[in-house]
Amino acid sequence: MAFNNKHKKPHLIFHSNVFTTLLFILAFTVPILFLILHTCTSSLCSSCVSNKVEAWSGDLRNAQFAWNRLPFPHVQSPPVVLKIAVFSRKWPIGAAPGGMERHAYTLHTALARRGHSVHVFTSPLVDNNRDHTGTPSSTSSNSPIIHCHEGEAGKWRYNKAWELFDEENRREPFDVIHSESVALPHSLARNLKNLAVSWHGIALESLQSSIYQDLTRNPNEPMSPAFNESLYGVVPKVLNEIRFFHNYNHHVAISDSCGEMLRDVYQIPRRRVHVILNGVDENGFRNDLSLGHEFRAKIGVPINGSLVLGVAGRLVKDKGHPLLYEAFSKLITKHPHVYLIVAGSGPWENRYKELGPRVQVLGSMSPSKLKAFYNAIDIFVNPTLRPQGLDLTLMEAMMSGKAVVASRFPSIKGSIVVNDEFGFMFSPNAGSLLEALEEVVREGPKRLAQRGKACQEYAASMFTASKMALAYERLFLCIKNDTFCVYP
Repeated sequence: MAFNNKHKKPHLIFHSNVFTTLLFILAFTVPILFLILHTCTSSLCSSCVSNKVEAWSGDLRNAQFAWNRLPFPHVQSPPVVLKIAVFSRKWPIGAAPGGMERHAYTLHTALARRGHSVHVFTSPLVDNNRDHTGTPSSTSSNSPIIHCHEGEAGKWRYNKAWELFDEENRREPFDVIHSESVALPHSLARNLKNLAVSWHGIALESLQSSIYQDLTRNPNEPMSPAFNESLYGVVPKVLNEIRFFHNYNHHVAISDSCGEMLRDVYQIPRRRVHVILNGVDENGFRNDLSLGHEFRAKIGVPINGSLVLGVAGRLVKDKGHPLLYEAFSKLITKHPHVYLIVAGSGPWENRYKELGPRVQVLGSMSPSKLKAFYNAIDIFVNPTLRPQGLDLTLMEAMMSGKAVVASRFPSIKGSIVVNDEFGFMFSPNAGSLLEALEEVVREGPKRLAQRGKACQEYAASMFTASKMALAYERLFLCIKNDTFCVYP
């Protein structure tokens, strides 16, 4: 008899769980809204139209703006040669590596070229020409030394990587240790005073992402069980992060908004939070009109195409492709000479092909081939639903002299599209995106080219690989010796 009413309990439990989830969401979104408002009214944002912090001096550990805004002398050799250990789950060798992998490769290749001894501890590589057994490998003296732990290719085992690190550290101690996000868990990191971790996305931002993705659901469509379960998983993860992040001695936020969250929500002491924006290879992305015209002709964009939009990346829901698909399908009913070039692969690839010849789907492209893609478009569209991290594609497009259309997230608004001249921002829904695209069409290629020039100038001063590498180098020097913390 004790089980007679069992069929009623799941219904009550469901409502209770939903109510609890909503409370958790409110508890974390209210601080986020405060941070957004605070960030937009701070002295930093009031100077965002400028790419430099004028006449700043002092202890770099007190700087609460992106270090990219400071000029660091590009001398041929660093003042001190450092031995640097890097923990990265993967090391990119494929055609289309992820953003975190590309960041690790770009940064530490640049540091190695500056003469630092860089040792990368990572999972076994897929390339058969590489060593998979843990034996260090390097293509040249100016390249990072790669230590792959044993096991399955691409599968990260931090304990095995730690063994390789410990062996090398005993041979000659490392000056500084760098972890790409949680490649090195806090249980090992807590005892390393010379460690810095770069956060490419935190759980609090992931919670926002889940909310924005669910808002793309039709009103009559039920909430998926997977989404409901994900909410229950991410809230405890946020709480755990707030507790264990203190075990990392130095935190590098890759966006200004992430830096705000680490200081104000995660309660990390401000002197241990440093904002250094990502950078891209300035030699690989630049304006080249002839290359763009050739690429258009090669893929079959008609000469009478009045406007060409471009999007790049994984064609998945969280990258905002449901929004772009819906908005562009409506746009082309009114504007017959507007085209869209899609560089990427994923579940939405076939959906885009349904839109007919006005959409060119090119599949995944290597960074080297993306140069022609960026030069072939009039404006770059980034419809992402992910507030976390900082998409390299936006930086690459701007470096190539292209204006952008981007989601109005604090990370993008506060660190990339810091000036209205750089392009257009929209709320993460299809209606708002369509309004932005209509404005793009009204302006036309000539005005967009003017915006693109402004983007290129800003990107060249902020988002280059050398700029990022010099900022990290100064941080690593500061970690080794306090005298390097004083700027200039």
